[in-house]
Amino acid sequence: MSQVLTAESTTQQQTTEVFDALVIGAGTSGLYELYLLTQQGLNVRGIEAGSSVGGTWYWNRYPGCRLDSESFTYQYAFPDDVLATWNWKELFAGQPELESYFNEVADHYNLRANIDFNTRVASMTFDEQNNQWTVTAESGKTYIARVVVSATGLLSAPIYPQISGMETFTGESYHTGLWPDKEVTFSGKKVIVIGTGASGVQVITEIAKDVSHLTVFQRTPNWVIPLRNRPLTDDDMQRIRAGYPEMFPKLRNTWSGFLHSWDPKPTTDYTDEELRERFETAYNSPGFAKWFGLPNDIAFDDVANQKWCDFMAEKIHEIVPDPELSRLLIPNHPFGAKRVPCGTHYFELYNQDNVELLSLAEHPILEVTSTGVRTPDGDIEADMIVYATGFEAFVGALNRMDITGLGGAKLRDKWEDGPKTFLGLQVAGFPNLFLIGGPHGKGGHGNSPRCAEGSLEWMALLVGKLARNELTRVEATPEAEAEWTETVNASGMGGFMAKTKNAFFGDNVPGRKRAFLAYTGALPEFDERLRTMAQSGYPGLQITA
Repeated sequence: MSQVLTAESTTQQQTTEVFDALVIGAGTSGLYELYLLTQQGLNVRGIEAGSSVGGTWYWNRYPGCRLDSESFTYQYAFPDDVLATWNWKELFAGQPELESYFNEVADHYNLRANIDFNTRVASMTFDEQNNQWTVTAESGKTYIARVVVSATGLLSAPIYPQISGMETFTGESYHTGLWPDKEVTFSGKKVIVIGTGASGVQVITEIAKDVSHLTVFQRTPNWVIPLRNRPLTDDDMQRIRAGYPEMFPKLRNTWSGFLHSWDPKPTTDYTDEELRERFETAYNSPGFAKWFGLPNDIAFDDVANQKWCDFMAEKIHEIVPDPELSRLLIPNHPFGAKRVPCGTHYFELYNQDNVELLSLAEHPILEVTSTGVRTPDGDIEADMIVYATGFEAFVGALNRMDITGLGGAKLRDKWEDGPKTFLGLQVAGFPNLFLIGGPHGKGGHGNSPRCAEGSLEWMALLVGKLARNELTRVEATPEAEAEWTETVNASGMGGFMAKTKNAFFGDNVPGRKRAFLAYTGALPEFDERLRTMAQSGYPGLQITA
């Protein structure tokens, strides 16, 4: 049981609860960390802004939302009994199935009893004298804990475009990242969708099926690869389940935790005919076989990358014979320079008479009106506007909390010119605060459960030591933080992502200074570094006993 402190106020009674540890977020990473800490017998509380578990798969309820990692590779590896009974329905699960899965895990391990739902964190302040965090929710409720794990996720801070008049629209209006928990129908309606990133590709495909008219505003075309989804049969699941003992270790040893890993044979080792056959095989395979499963030089060599881009452009021309349409749909950036969406008959839908594609560069939205949007060419009426305009990735959820560390320093101020972290797990000047799924780390970036589990297991050991008073403080040293931040920035500037505006550099957010937010190294090397650190006294961390 938690310790409860109460203080009388002239307006209301405020309650403060004291815990060993707090976990902010009940998504994929937050649930696993909560499980690990409760397994140690710690007094731990999860804090979740939503009304249930699932994180990404709770908030993103938009039609068409689904995985682009194979379903069975995305699940937790730890619950043997759930692994033995859970049957995936599709090769790439949709949002409803994923939400059901995370609820099943939470209920099976009674994790829900340790989570405060409908509770959004407003601020966190480190008490230097007592070496503990005070966390305050928007409701005014406060928590005290020796240690906080922030598992707020990569994509949990939606952003809207800066278009005047948005509040004047009298029709239906939705953001894909804040989709309501109710049925939204499109039949017979005129719909405008703004954005053609990963979420946009998925929701556009569903809306186009029965809408009266769909207008898509595209800022930047994307290399959309076919998902190749299909139902999974009982025989499929029997075969997949039999392979779990080999599959999970294999996934932890691929570059980003996916079933597919870069082909060590470069394009230059193929004849033209062999390379064409290799590309065709990849194109007709499921998921990221068409990205991380390609010849490895496509990831870093301009000539090799252009070969695959030419192949993909040829496919788009075949699907969309109208030369003007295909011109709009074919990107002019390298493959992989932006996050690559997976779609199902995405390009095909632009052949429909009731679907119109408009380039924002050529047809900018001047303002939103009460009945639709206004462009230089005139007004476009709509019954519904869908904003598929993405997220303030990696740092958004952290920046939206008021986090105060040593000496009154604010995390958002420290990160004004770009985030600074050690391994994406800790920040100098913010003791006993662990991050997962934020900037600069491997956790959450890639096949999320596989990339995060090593980091979560590593931090759970330190959290346990802090909670049991074996340690007083753990924080990154400024030197280790500076070195890691420089390593991350250098790696980002050396890749294809540096050639475009994208969420990985944060400049999809208007006014944001460009700084690399992700970590592009290999998962096995990252996890090995964590194991080595634990065995050698945690170099890079300042630990106070």
